[in-house]
Amino acid sequence: MTETALRICPFCEATCGLTLTIEDGRVVAARGDDDDVFSAGFICPKGASFAELDNDPDRLAAPLVRRDGVLTEATWDEALAAAAVGLGSVLRDHGGPSVGVYLGNPNAHTLAGALYPPLIIRGLGTHQVFSASTLDQMPKHVALGLMFGSPVAFTVPDLDRTDFLVIIGANPLVSNGSLATAADFGGKLRSLRRRGGKLVVIDPARTRTARIADRHLAPRPGTDAALLFGVVHVLFDEDLVDLGVLADQVTGVDDVAALAVHFPPARVAEYCGVEVDEIRTLARELAAAPTAAVYGRMGTSTVEFGTLGSWLVDVVNVLTGNLDRPGGAMFPLSPVAPAPRGQRAGRGFRTGRWHSRVSGHPEVLSELPTAALAEEIETPGEGQIRALITIAGNPVLSAPDGDRLDRALAGVDFMLSVDPYLNETTRHADVILPPPPPSHSPHFDFALNNLAVRNNARYSSPALPLREAPDEAEILSRIALVVFGMSIDADVRLVDEQVIASTLAKETADAASPVAGRAVDELTAMLDDGPGYERRLDMMLRLGAYGDFFGVRPDGLTLRKLKAQPHGIDLGPLRPRLAEVLRTPSGLIELAPAPLVAETTRLRDSLAHRVHGFTLIGRRHLRSNNSWMHNVPALMGGTNRCTAQIHPDDAAELGISDRAVVKGPGGELVVAVEITEDIRRGVVSLPHGWGHDRDGTGQALAASHPGVNVNQLNDGRRLDPLSGTAVLNGVPVSVEPAGAGLRSVPRSP
Repeated sequence: MTETALRICPFCEATCGLTLTIEDGRVVAARGDDDDVFSAGFICPKGASFAELDNDPDRLAAPLVRRDGVLTEATWDEALAAAAVGLGSVLRDHGGPSVGVYLGNPNAHTLAGALYPPLIIRGLGTHQVFSASTLDQMPKHVALGLMFGSPVAFTVPDLDRTDFLVIIGANPLVSNGSLATAADFGGKLRSLRRRGGKLVVIDPARTRTARIADRHLAPRPGTDAALLFGVVHVLFDEDLVDLGVLADQVTGVDDVAALAVHFPPARVAEYCGVEVDEIRTLARELAAAPTAAVYGRMGTSTVEFGTLGSWLVDVVNVLTGNLDRPGGAMFPLSPVAPAPRGQRAGRGFRTGRWHSRVSGHPEVLSELPTAALAEEIETPGEGQIRALITIAGNPVLSAPDGDRLDRALAGVDFMLSVDPYLNETTRHADVILPPPPPSHSPHFDFALNNLAVRNNARYSSPALPLREAPDEAEILSRIALVVFGMSIDADVRLVDEQVIASTLAKETADAASPVAGRAVDELTAMLDDGPGYERRLDMMLRLGAYGDFFGVRPDGLTLRKLKAQPHGIDLGPLRPRLAEVLRTPSGLIELAPAPLVAETTRLRDSLAHRVHGFTLIGRRHLRSNNSWMHNVPALMGGTNRCTAQIHPDDAAELGISDRAVVKGPGGELVVAVEITEDIRRGVVSLPHGWGHDRDGTGQALAASHPGVNVNQLNDGRRLDPLSGTAVLNGVPVSVEPAGAGLRSVPRSP
């Protein structure tokens, strides 16, 4: 029997709608959902491979428990009991603060990954929290927090209406967009060109996105902040600043002008390796365009001055009057964002509420740098990590110096992993609890709706029933029961019902809430009669900006109404809403926060430093998403290869043809070479997420094409100081022919 089911793709940030073909209880094919209100039928190779990933024979079909040093299959009762005993022992002997938690990238793509880990962390009372954020977007959070008072007040380019788009350090034709959720990003860029708009791409490599641009600037890696400051200098120097309707909503403009004096285009151009006229032209075009938006991503974040670069992206948007207006950089409104309650004085945003135990790294957004995880495990003393919980992550490959972390993980007293694979990290676990495949799971994009370039709401019920195993929500709820001192066999409904009760109690006590003064029991009884996660989602939708406010607004959104629209509900284009998102103490955009002003001095000093030799950058693949898609046959072809890209002139000068040795602060790698004119001279590019060559893993296809772990070149000592994010791009390296005895470097680029 053949049937179909609709499903939002959980494999990247594009969140495309899929139509799954199901035969005999398994997914056999996937195509784009033509009627999806957000993606309109678009699909990429990752979504098209849904069936292969869902049915991957190497996905764990049962839990694993370490017995006599060996991970062996166990029943769910046995595995949950082992998790309770192992975790309970550490909690009893050392307390919750001795338990570390690592959250991987896929948590942003699952409903359970958004709802339940915060409860586990709260129950533990631990400060030892690490995530992929400090390997990725944390600089953006810090910049937004300091400017707007909220670290999740994301600005995204209004792609459908802009006249001039600048993309810096991003390759959305390959990544499908990141921190800018946009199905068919490439189609939107082509539409921009067709309506007479202009696209400028700034990247050391001539990426697929750069190839379709009107102009491509290729600066030296890691110099984005200086380049943007050069643009700001021109805006002030040539009297091009025009705040427009923001004029009365911004403070610190004069302070930014004073800082920009130190970044004249001539000085910046030499540092960045671009022409002076390119900087001046970019500034003039941004100022002259009817509407414009600057969008920065990984190449802007994961560098030495990542927070400064992320800040300057929006400084330019503000100074050209393009923040919070159609066609500019705008604030999405998620269906689970709280209903607007008028402009309120905010508390602002700060970091460093606590510091890491060993190196004293400041806390950022309740997290510590992932680069510090190994030392927090290795170093004895009060607060040492004695147990570790990992949820959907593989930091041995994604964090700097994976070899050190690999050794450290072998020394924890107890490790619990919630993960579908036996990978380079989870192989150290004492218990692995595998969540079901995507087709058996619900889906709602809590995080990514907050980044969507068009407001929408979509929900996917499980396409297939569970196979006598708990879903991810139950798995994480049972861990939460343990950390809150309850039996792992207790009623899991207690977890969600407690969250609902406490949330509604807070809402009804808030005079500005749409349900102020109402009885909690009355509201609870109105919630959708389904699993706990659906009841929580229903509550959030009802209290959200489009919600029915528990019957007050009859035409408002509820989960039942959302389920009745399986292709989703279009909530319209982005609209100006600055007053709703500002949470600074001043109630204004604070354009020159003190931490960023201070950090500018370090950037100014760096202009005098000339870098010689090669610089390392990463690379995105359309058929990959970090480390967890290298076991899918359909995604292991095409350009999805672990090669070191270098310029032909560099290869000729060094005598390199097929293989090279790349040496960095953390080690050296022998890599296959891909010679291409698409890379700037003096730059070597290696993709992230490879290195599947360790024993004891369970991904056969990945192990047969292991590639190399680019992060092993990195010792983790270089961090963006404001965000704790590892410097993964712009890392100095040397390159020489494989087998050569002498270290070689190219001419200064």
